[in-house]
Amino acid sequence: MAKLTQLADNEVFRAYATYAAIVLLKMMLLSLITVYYRMTRKAVGNPEDTASFGKGDDAKKYLRTDADVERVRRNHLNDLENIVPFVGIGLLYALSGPELSTALLHFRIFTGARILHTFAYLIPLPQPSRGFSWAVGYAMTISMAFKVLKTVLLL
Repeated sequence: MAKLTQLADNEVFRAYATYAAIVLLKMMLLSLITVYYRMTRKAVGNPEDTASFGKGDDAKKYLRTDADVERVRRNHLNDLENIVPFVGIGLLYALSGPELSTALLHFRIFTGARILHTFAYLIPLPQPSRGFSWAVGYAMTISMAFKVLKTVLLL
C-alpha cells in the first residue's frame, strides 16, 4: 500500500488535490453568497432566522422565498451533484496511473467548466452557456470514470 509521502510526490495526485480544492472552495463560496443574498434581500427560510430583522408579526414578513436566493441555492445544489462525484472519481482516477498531461486536461477542463457554470448561473448568461458548461464538466467526470473502469476492471 502506498504511503502518504509517496502520494505527495505523485504529480498526478498533487494536480488532483489542487483542482479538487479549487472546486470545493468554489462550492463553499456559494454558501457565503447564499447568506449574502439572504441578508441583502431579507429573505430567510426558517422562522428562527427572522429574529435578525425584528420581532413578532413584523419579522414574519422576512420568512419568504426570493428569486435571487433560490437561484444561488440551485447553483449550489448543482455543484453538490457534480463536484462530489468529481472528487470521488477524480481520486480513483488519480490513483489509476494516468499520464500527467491527460490528468491535467481532465482536471483543468472540469474546474474551468464549473467556474463558468457558476458565472452563467449567477449573472445569468443566456443559454446554452450554462447547459454547455455543465455538460463539459460532466463529460470530464464520465471520461475519468471510464478510464478507471478500463484500468482496474475486476468484474
